[in-house]
Amino acid sequence: MRLLQAGFHYYLAGLIVLTLGITLTIQSALGASPFDALLVGLYRTFGLTIGSWEIVVGAAMVFCNAIAEKKRPEYYALISAFITGLGIDTWLFLLRDWIAPGTWIGQWICTGAGIVLIGLGIAIYLQSQFAPNPMDRSMLILSKLTGLSVTYTRAIISFILVIIALLFDGAIGLGTLVNALFTGVFISFFSPYIKALTNRPELLK
Repeated sequence: MRLLQAGFHYYLAGLIVLTLGITLTIQSALGASPFDALLVGLYRTFGLTIGSWEIVVGAAMVFCNAIAEKKRPEYYALISAFITGLGIDTWLFLLRDWIAPGTWIGQWICTGAGIVLIGLGIAIYLQSQFAPNPMDRSMLILSKLTGLSVTYTRAIISFILVIIALLFDGAIGLGTLVNALFTGVFISFFSPYIKALTNRPELLK
């Protein structure tokens, strides 16, 4: 009951949609988001799976956030990293041989669909009060420590992730820029509709 009150069903549904979108941007070969591009680079360099690196990097960010805030780690955030990593690996396993566009048009369709789903997934995920996202927490902590706006701190973190991803042969490309520019747009577009549906559950029946 407590999980339902915290919106765990929205949280889980949002992560499922989000990880499908991430998978499509990876499969497009045009470039993933800065964070996901880093995961691909670590996979290419050291092995393991992309989802495994989501868990490892997410856990590292949880503990770095705790050190920066001088607080105990938010262990619930590890759940986000685990479910997201599992979702990415599951979608890649299911779609790797089915969605591998070989044409420029196909790649952009894949990228566009992925970005839309990422925006939708985050809009659904944000309706829950469960398990903070390590990346979002890092953004808020940096904003608090520097006095900069969230927009600037997100840009700073994204820039750092792009540099690191390039060092590890990450999935950086034009799609990375498009992802950065339009994901927020789709989050803002979907959020009012998702909020209206969650406030009126009978509409979902």
